[in-house]
Amino acid sequence: MARQYDNRKLYVLLMGSCVTLIILAWFVVRLFSIPAAVAMSAVAAVLPPAAVIVANWGHDKR
Repeated sequence: MARQYDNRKLYVLLMGSCVTLIILAWFVVRLFSIPAAVAMSAVAAVLPPAAVIVANWGHDKR
């Protein structure tokens, strides 16, 4: 059970950072640097699949 809680905690952290990156890129960083905002959005696009992999890591395949 402790392992599952750690996976959920890391999942929420990754998804929260994804939302934060999108919000910062679209509303703040784009005013100063469009390439940086695009790079931040690209990183944010990779985080949800990585978060799902982390959330399911260590579960038995039945």
